Amino acid sequence: MKLKEKLREFTQLKKGLLATNYYDLETLHGVLQAAADTKQPVILQLTQSSIEYMGLKTAVNLGRNGLEEFGVEGWIHLDHGGSVELVQRCLDAGFDSVMIDGSELPFDENVRVTREVVARAKRYDVHVEAELGYVAKLGQSHDSTGFTQPDEASAFVEQTGVDALAVAIGTAHGFYKQEPKLDIDLLRRIAEKTAATLVLHGSSGVPHDQVQQAIYHGVCKVNLATEIKNIFMASLKNELTHNDEIDLRKVFPKATCKITELVRTKLEMVANVPVFS
Repeated sequence: MKLKEKLREFTQLKKGLLATNYYDLETLHGVLQAAADTKQPVILQLTQSSIEYMGLKTAVNLGRNGLEEFGVEGWIHLDHGGSVELVQRCLDAGFDSVMIDGSELPFDENVRVTREVVARAKRYDVHVEAELGYVAKLGQSHDSTGFTQPDEASAFVEQTGVDALAVAIGTAHGFYKQEPKLDIDLLRRIAEKTAATLVLHGSSGVPHDQVQQAIYHGVCKVNLATEIKNIFMASLKNELTHNDEIDLRKVFPKATCKITELVRTKLEMVANVPVFS
């Protein structure tokens, strides 16, 4: 099934589709084992830095082969594409979905760049995500001045033809200094204004009930990255501190299992959303 169709189906069912970043074989296998265990679909995401680290062809083949090996329904997505050139490389490499992130550009420039990506992706029948509003990145302020506004979201989707829109409703990339509080009322009003799939970036550290409320009121795609990196590295550091093993094939799997445990809870969270008022 095409990603666009799956997102439309899950939105109607008020279920979330988890989108997880992977950085190497270990993080990929940790995610896919969880998806196989729960029999849930998953979006595998690559950022520019991960593509540069692994190489584009290697990264894509790793994801494709992993999906097949684990018997998981999934798609490969470019996360936070920073340029049309990178998007084009990913389109040529066979990505199922691409994101162009013009969120820090003026509205009109964001529209222009996104519209160009949508036109290019259409020739490949590839799903396109964009971002509107201020979802704080690492080191940036977490204030609410840049939250996505419903009328702007409506105009942006209409002018660009984008399939999915990442919205700013109180999340941030990286860990939070205090518990975030998502603006669910704002999300509800955004959802009423646009038919585009709504995306929640920065779910790491957000309480599960808030993520589920967001799904119930319009979000479908839920991104997860920081917690994956953190639990892998914390587990690996702990393992290395307590033994002198030099065979990485014996050490890495223990940290990979921690990713599987984490992602399994996240997949269950997005698949089993209770009714909210």
